[in-house]
Amino acid sequence: MSLFGLKFKNIFFILIGSAIFSFGIVHFNMQNNLGEGGFTGITLLFYFLWDWDPAILNIILNIPAFIIGWRFLGRNTFLYSIIGTLAVSVFLYIFQISPYQLHLESDMTLVALFAGVFIGVGLGIIFRYGGTTGGVDIIARIVHKYVGWSMGKTMFIFDAVVIATSLVLYLELVEGMYTLVAVYLASRVIDFMQEGAYSARGTTIISNYSHQISEKILVEMDRGVTVLQGKGRFSGENKEILYCVVGRNEIVRLKSIIHQIDPHAFVAISAVHDVSGEGFTLDENKKPYPD
Repeated sequence: MSLFGLKFKNIFFILIGSAIFSFGIVHFNMQNNLGEGGFTGITLLFYFLWDWDPAILNIILNIPAFIIGWRFLGRNTFLYSIIGTLAVSVFLYIFQISPYQLHLESDMTLVALFAGVFIGVGLGIIFRYGGTTGGVDIIARIVHKYVGWSMGKTMFIFDAVVIATSLVLYLELVEGMYTLVAVYLASRVIDFMQEGAYSARGTTIISNYSHQISEKILVEMDRGVTVLQGKGRFSGENKEILYCVVGRNEIVRLKSIIHQIDPHAFVAISAVHDVSGEGFTLDENKKPYPD
């Protein structure tokens, strides 16, 4: 089902992600004097210095960003981003009304780890379902268009400036170090959420027995094999190159099949994330597997 072209499923998960993100900010960062990157880091800076409410400041900071950058986002991404930004502010406000005191002041390692996990999972869900939380993401798109910098570079520089400013103005050195741990962990968790928990394996096979190998994979593993035409730069020989994607738990079986036919075959295996298509997200009738 959809509303104005927006999927209810996406909206639901963006709200869930916003709640998880906001819970982490309130119960780990705000309760334990940790900073953060991006616009969230700015709201925390003003909170710790002058007790300004991050829920309200988050909206104030994002208004000009959305006005300037709305045309750099697709219509749906723009609307999802507004939903995500407003939801974050609402949940920040709710969690501040009656916060749950975790009393982790004596173990800042746990604080940094859980801050990174909650923020990473929350943002990862929001990004995975088409939204953003505004702010630096929009600025990075504008800089990329007019300056040519990658979005990652812009976001890294912005985060570094915010964290450095926080370190100068209110963070102790140790708190700043724990902040860096939390920010780094959050980035890794976001990558994990974006790529998907399921990781397949892509296998490139070069052999003089490519036909026999591909037939055995098709019959015994029920996996498709793509045949590419290649040429050895040194030998000048034309050869068939096989490419096959299998589940992580199937890789030992695949290697066994290849070894049985050609123990000298060249085999290169790499991680493949977020696989879709027949055998993974579609059945043999090209219909999606049920969620």
